[in-house]
Amino acid sequence: MSFSDSDSSHGDYKTFRQISRDRLLNEMLRSAKADAKSTWKVLIMDKVTVKVMSCSCRMADITNEGVSLVEDLYKRRQPLPSMDAVYFIQPLKENVVMFLSDMSGRCPLYKKAFVFFSSPVQKELVSMIKSDTSVLPRIGALREMNLEYFAIDSQGFITDNERALEQLFGENVENSRKYDTCLNTMATRIATVFASLKELPYVRYRTAKSSLDASTMTTFRDLVPTKLAATVWNILLKYKQSIANFPQTETCELLIVDRSIDQIAPVIHEWTYDAMCHDLLDMDGNKYVHEITKPGGATEKKEVLLEEHDPIWLELRHAHIADASERLHEKMTEFVSKNKAAKIHSSRDGSELSTKDLQKMVQALPQYSDQMEKLSLHVEIAGKINRVIREIGLRDIGQLEQDLVFGDAGTKEVITFLRTNQDASPENRLRLLMIYASVHPEKFEGDKGTKLMQLARLSPDDMNCVNNLRYLSGADSKKTSASSFSLKFDVNKKKHAARKEREEEEQWQLSRFYPVMEELIEKLSKGELPKNEYACMNDPSPTVHGSSIPPSSMRTTTPGQTAHSMRSRRTATWARPRSSDDGYSSDSVLRHASSDFKKMGQRIFVFIIGGATRSELRVCHKLTTKLRREIILGSSSLDDPPQFITKLKLLTAEELYIDDIHI
Repeated sequence: MSFSDSDSSHGDYKTFRQISRDRLLNEMLRSAKADAKSTWKVLIMDKVTVKVMSCSCRMADITNEGVSLVEDLYKRRQPLPSMDAVYFIQPLKENVVMFLSDMSGRCPLYKKAFVFFSSPVQKELVSMIKSDTSVLPRIGALREMNLEYFAIDSQGFITDNERALEQLFGENVENSRKYDTCLNTMATRIATVFASLKELPYVRYRTAKSSLDASTMTTFRDLVPTKLAATVWNILLKYKQSIANFPQTETCELLIVDRSIDQIAPVIHEWTYDAMCHDLLDMDGNKYVHEITKPGGATEKKEVLLEEHDPIWLELRHAHIADASERLHEKMTEFVSKNKAAKIHSSRDGSELSTKDLQKMVQALPQYSDQMEKLSLHVEIAGKINRVIREIGLRDIGQLEQDLVFGDAGTKEVITFLRTNQDASPENRLRLLMIYASVHPEKFEGDKGTKLMQLARLSPDDMNCVNNLRYLSGADSKKTSASSFSLKFDVNKKKHAARKEREEEEQWQLSRFYPVMEELIEKLSKGELPKNEYACMNDPSPTVHGSSIPPSSMRTTTPGQTAHSMRSRRTATWARPRSSDDGYSSDSVLRHASSDFKKMGQRIFVFIIGGATRSELRVCHKLTTKLRREIILGSSSLDDPPQFITKLKLLTAEELYIDDIHI
């Protein structure tokens, strides 16, 4: 079980992840009260629910609720007839069969069963349970938890549809049963987020291009956001009838888009500490392996999780790598100069130590060791990242990538770079070409693209990856080919750019880039999203493309909430206090939300079909601070650049699996 954001909530306002955790612990585990004689119980889960649980709770949380044993539904289990069991399972026929097998007959495995389904259960399955007369008296609870999402961050969740890109945007999606299955699973899991938070959203979605241009043929790929929005809305309508205290009027906003809105964000080098850890280091998820030196000089490998329980990680994860490195150096210097134990520990002449000093050293050493270990870990990681940056010449690559995006570089600069940087890695050459293709799709028509990819010495597999970007363009006609790889913006006519320059001050180089998602959320917050491009399922107007829903700042809010102020305090990055609790980070804003509760506007949810990026997750934290509204990012998966590239290759691969392709 991994640790997650399990800090107790302050006051009335609870963050998205706190609510997820509280529901699992209070509504499920605590409600399954054991008899006075048996204070301990068994928790039984399937493959999906164990991941749901591990994303929101840590093992200590579970044992504190009286769970002595966590079991896999499908593994052979020891009978414990004196203990109660809590089943947290998906509502699948095979799961129900296993449960009935456990609890039926003369000798059930457990004394009493408390059954909680992760999503809505079909009537046939309930009838199946009720028809087993030996099991019925042994059931202590039978209810729908409606919690089947994976909270990967205090403001982020995934539906764990790792192959969504391939199943919804691949070569033969028109005749694929996987298309509908993927959409339905995704919709069910998205809807359970709103069941948990007791929120009813305005469901906005990016419309198919054919609704904007009659000459464009609608494809299955175009309709993905529309279909997902419709399915989510249908489930929410059922929730309005079936869930107690579920709101009957809209309380928040949900925007559903797909990966085609921004094909640059998944592959460009993002220069924040979090993104660089996952991009440049050989990490397994959030797990980092490092070597520690023991007393005597021996070394051993140790696994650590880079997650929100680590205050240094929490403070630095969204900082530019140069800023993170500076802050770590300052922290280490300050720690050694102020910490008594550190001073003693670093003393060369042991004879100078008095008994009093030794006593203080012993008292302070445990705390010192823990703090020093955390600091040393991050100093090591930052050092390793900076070495990689130097070794592969990443600053030059990063500069060219950003110049391409902002229209300050073009074909000439790309060709010059490819000719003069023969030692650039195959992955970095591929990523550069993918960015170039996204900004200048016209350069890849006919043989032009092939010649450029040959100059970049791309393998046939990598060439296929660049060509597969067309599946995310959502348009096949030549009329729209100029914008087929990127979302249209008010581009400066003097230069071909995929982004407009932002007015915000930045201290560091290579931090100009921002994902399209940032502008979309800001426009959504102001009620300025184009009505014809972003329709609303529950639009109060007679037609979907009629008058827009009222801007969020004009809408009636739920009790305890008021609309946010449209004025936001802009402070240059370099002028902000360097502290994890500086009042500017989203973590800080939400932590103090109890006193600020009336200042917090309605939540905004954004769901990206086909995989989200760490830059988009960072933007949600940033805009939570700026807009004073909790922004929650959902997606089918959270992908680092190598993962996205692998998935893009699968769009035209036959009978291949993600593990079969290596970058």
